[in-house]
Amino acid sequence: MYRIGIIGCGKIAQVRHIPEYIASGRAEIVALYDINVERAAGLAERYGARACSGIDELLDQKLDAVSICTANHTHAEYAIRALDKGLDVLCEKPMATSLEDCQAMVDAAARSGRILMIGQNQRLTATHVKAHELIRSGAIGRPLTFATRFAHCGPETWSVDPGRNTWFFDRKKAVMGAMADLGIHKTDLIGFLLDDMVKAVSASVTTLDKRDASGSLIPVDDNAVCIYEMAGGAIGTMCASWTDYGCEDNSTRIDGSEGVMKIYVDPAYSIVIERRDGTRELYELDAIQTNENQTSSGVIDCFLDSIEKRTCPIDAASVLPAMKAVFAALESASTGRRVEI
Repeated sequence: MYRIGIIGCGKIAQVRHIPEYIASGRAEIVALYDINVERAAGLAERYGARACSGIDELLDQKLDAVSICTANHTHAEYAIRALDKGLDVLCEKPMATSLEDCQAMVDAAARSGRILMIGQNQRLTATHVKAHELIRSGAIGRPLTFATRFAHCGPETWSVDPGRNTWFFDRKKAVMGAMADLGIHKTDLIGFLLDDMVKAVSASVTTLDKRDASGSLIPVDDNAVCIYEMAGGAIGTMCASWTDYGCEDNSTRIDGSEGVMKIYVDPAYSIVIERRDGTRELYELDAIQTNENQTSSGVIDCFLDSIEKRTCPIDAASVLPAMKAVFAALESASTGRRVEI
């Protein structure tokens, strides 16, 4: 049994990390830490674990690995400290809030020889795995253009402390808004699906509607619209939004030289391929998670497999290109210029 420490006991820890560790049958929750002492104590009592008063106390426990489920601005510090303690680390997205911190995390993992996995769970859905396989096999020919979008009504309805005071709206803690919360998912995904990297970005990253408790527009972005130019030649759009007040949208369309692939677009089929010769292929594989319908993400099983095999398919180094694209998008939005990576 792997001995796990949980850093940050908010919603993502409560609905994803902790229950998925328990369900795996391969791990036990040994220690927890949260700035909300009562929250950590309640979970510790529930799972027979130790509630720690600080990060140092948690890292001094006899652990095999930790999950970092805290606000964005703490990811780099906590991950590097855990790696330097010789622990394997699963860190929630976004990896960090600056490119320098992301690189420092990658370097710390290499230096320590430990696993540093980032929770880019979209790579793990059965549909995205199959779509990747189909694209590599030439099912739609050469990818030419794409449109990928992740949009819902905002984190204030989902956070463990719901409402307009959520840390997601606090610039000091979140640093970025929808771009970091949702945009990193779709940026990482398009790289995964196409086996490619973003080479240039033109973007608008802005705040249109979300307001904090005082009634002022939040200081982080609630919408991001990006044009991504890929190294392999494809070009497309990535949109992230916290102002979709209808049904959550987590879809991707890829237009190729021989056909079109629609992913999580059709309500009945998770992949639809429409070829230029008029033929169609339909795949009914799974339904993607939504804030209202939380299912097993596969992240914890992937992490535990990585610990066992000592190799990780979603390690920090593989996520770094997507983070570079995110920071390039922010630079493009602030300067009004196309940014090459």
